[in-house]
Amino acid sequence: MDVLDSLDTDNSFSRHLEEWESITKEYKQLEEEHKVYKQKVDELKRLQGKLGTSIKKQRKDLLQLSEKLQRCDVPAEHKKSVDDITEVMKERNDVYRDIEAFLPKDNGIFLNTTLGHINVTMLSKASKHKYKEEYEKFKFVMTIIMLVLSMTLRFLLHSRVGDAIFHFLLVWYYCTLTLRESILIVNGSRIKGWWVAHHYISTYLTGVGLTWPDSPTYHLFRDQYMDFSMYLSFVQILQYYYQSGCLYRLRALGERHNMDITVEGFQTWMWRGLKFMLPFVYLGHFFQLYNAYTLYQISLLPECEEWQVLMMGMTFFVLFLGNSISTMGTVISKLSDKTQLQRLRRQSLLHTDKVNKHDNKGRHQHRD
Repeated sequence: MDVLDSLDTDNSFSRHLEEWESITKEYKQLEEEHKVYKQKVDELKRLQGKLGTSIKKQRKDLLQLSEKLQRCDVPAEHKKSVDDITEVMKERNDVYRDIEAFLPKDNGIFLNTTLGHINVTMLSKASKHKYKEEYEKFKFVMTIIMLVLSMTLRFLLHSRVGDAIFHFLLVWYYCTLTLRESILIVNGSRIKGWWVAHHYISTYLTGVGLTWPDSPTYHLFRDQYMDFSMYLSFVQILQYYYQSGCLYRLRALGERHNMDITVEGFQTWMWRGLKFMLPFVYLGHFFQLYNAYTLYQISLLPECEEWQVLMMGMTFFVLFLGNSISTMGTVISKLSDKTQLQRLRRQSLLHTDKVNKHDNKGRHQHRD
């Protein structure tokens, strides 16, 4: 029995040694793969720098050539060639933007201040798209939470502690939204300047609301603010559903960028199928104006001592102006484009009719 036990022990120890050798072999392979990985990372960084430099040079050369062509008297027989070159230049600028979307770039003041000087550029379309989808999901879920919470505070729970939690949630939401939007912009999302500024201003507005103490003036405005929050959440949910469908259709047609996102306003690409949203959007804008007016009236009361009243009123007025001007500009631009397109179609039809009449006249003369 002792001999058998000894043999079993030897066999077991041999298996352990073989296992150790196998692990050692895999470890050496891991070291080699890590070495190759570091080389590839260094090579990637060099390529990124090289591509960035090449794009800058290309842009500079194209700009200089474009300026030379504008100053040059182009012969009539070469005008078509110049038009073709100009069109290719525009297409190349789009290609440069697509390439730059995968290259490290400056994060901007906000991201550098909050995150530090780190690279937030994602290297694959899949990761960019996933992050964008997470952003949309976060915005939608938070909007539903705020709708439910504002309804609860408006009709069921009259508590300053509950209000403070709601205001804090709004501050956190807008701070997170601006952070995520800044990362999306670095990764190629084309968000209009005002809608980015809108979220910074909204962060400030909700921060002021959070510091407003429990006072008679606070309770004068409280219910109206909850009504506004409910309506705003409702409109944002409507916009999310309709803009998502519109973006999906336009991306499938190749008319929109894959990193375009839903916004809390009105833009030109939403025109088709979303014109019915305009009354809801404008009602939200005028609700902001009404809030500004109400807060101004409260600030005139003798018992009003809080600085938050006038400050929030001014901020609501700024939001109303910015939102209204941006929406109006979009509508006017779209109507102007539509009018121009109709004029071009009429001219094309008139030209076609003239050509047809000329052809018919030529056929009659030939017959005669």
